[in-house]
Amino acid sequence: MKAVRESNANVVVTAGPGAGKTELLAQRADFLFRTGTSSYPKRILAISFKVDAARNLQSRVRLRSGSLFAARFDSFTFHAFAKRLIDNYRPTLTGGNALKSDYRIDQRTRIQNEQITFDDLVPLALEILEKNAYARGALRQTYSHVFMDEFQDATTAQYAFLKEAFAGTGVQLIGVGDTKQRIMGFADALEGVMATFAADFSAIELQLYQNFRSKPRLRRMQNRMILEMDPSAASPEADLLGEGGILKVLRFDTDNEEAAAVTNLINEWLDEGVPPREITVLARQQPHLITNVLGEHLMAAGIPYRNEQQSQDLTAEPVAALMFNFLRVVADDGRPDAYVELIRVVTRGGIEEADGVLDSKFRTILRVARATVRTAGFDASDYASWKPLISSFLTFLGRAALNALSPSYLQGSRLNDVTKEAAGAFKRALAVDGDPVAALDRLSEEDAVRILTVHKCKGLEFEKVIVFGVEPQFFWGKKDVDVKAEYFVAISRAKDELVLTTARHRTRPDGANPYWRENSPPHEELLGYAEEPGAR
Repeated sequence: MKAVRESNANVVVTAGPGAGKTELLAQRADFLFRTGTSSYPKRILAISFKVDAARNLQSRVRLRSGSLFAARFDSFTFHAFAKRLIDNYRPTLTGGNALKSDYRIDQRTRIQNEQITFDDLVPLALEILEKNAYARGALRQTYSHVFMDEFQDATTAQYAFLKEAFAGTGVQLIGVGDTKQRIMGFADALEGVMATFAADFSAIELQLYQNFRSKPRLRRMQNRMILEMDPSAASPEADLLGEGGILKVLRFDTDNEEAAAVTNLINEWLDEGVPPREITVLARQQPHLITNVLGEHLMAAGIPYRNEQQSQDLTAEPVAALMFNFLRVVADDGRPDAYVELIRVVTRGGIEEADGVLDSKFRTILRVARATVRTAGFDASDYASWKPLISSFLTFLGRAALNALSPSYLQGSRLNDVTKEAAGAFKRALAVDGDPVAALDRLSEEDAVRILTVHKCKGLEFEKVIVFGVEPQFFWGKKDVDVKAEYFVAISRAKDELVLTTARHRTRPDGANPYWRENSPPHEELLGYAEEPGAR
């Protein structure tokens, strides 16, 4: 309550898994808007470190506060916000950092004046703030409050950006995070950033201990790790009583046996009515390699799954989501949710026509597309059949409407790149078994089991969690504390059931590095946290 209602000071909140960090920020935004503490036309800026987390927070604010207040709530990843600043004040960058108006972003390669990498975004935005008083002033006049989610993973450059933008101003900041979940050290996450922020910004320090996510058996396992990692944050045993929750360690001789058993388990959950979106398989790294045998079994069983090492956050891209929803509606009449979302996004996309005219034209587009798909000569298993329908739909919307879906589409070739990626993802999924509905299910967050890395699962929660391959060859690191932090993040995603698997023999997949060991013993220390004291 103090964190939600604080009106005069900066705040830093340390909170464990399931303590309600995202909900706290949503409630704080609601309080600031409704009480006029953040008065129109001021806005609130929320910065997260994962696309999923930014979307989740934006969604919670919209549900809690309504669309009018949510329209004044800007939820970005650090990279997305830095890019917006670069796009607005690009001429500030000079010399070797100067950029053309149609500059591109690449994963690895930088080309002077023409192309930058994602790692360049925050340093270039910081340079703009340091050089341009108008950029600094615009931020400070636009935002009354700034939220930082998963703050323990802020890098040196990101923290320097926050200081340059908001230190010593009237803008109020709140950072929430958990030092036990600091797993971005390899990416230059700043050691002790939350304590540093408390000192630099004179922030009130608050702590939340209660886990509202996980059932008692799962919380006891987490608490056994907390007692080693951060004893001051451990819960009293009296707070963890109860037999709710399921915790299993499954040991196998081969990866094939492991994959078959996990597939059967997932099938049972689905038969019980567990939604696919509430099931995840977590791999510490390279899930496309570690879970490749599992993928074959899931496919043979007809279970849609998304390996998000390969999906590249496409569902977080508005134009990709728009394309996928269009295909869902055309391919399957029974998709009212997709139709409603499609209408919502299309009408918000900047087409300046009366609703009736737009609705009539759009219904005609859909009717023609559906009729085409249902003709005898249409080969639904061939991507070439779908390509002209996608092209016709995007042409109907027009470039201006598509650009309006995201600020990142206004510069460079990002819009074209994403549409190509989305089309390519649908083509690859369709090639698996030739069924467009199944292909779209694999690309969906709602209709597919998700296969994630531990880093990707930060900030998410699921009813059923399988941590795949708890073995030293996957859970390794220079620092024992880093390995435990990653494992802690993985196990603390589960609300109801946690399954830990290990296989003594793992066939080397194509593309594996030379360090892959086919003889793969269990990581007994990590698995040992699942044992209740006195159970042996």
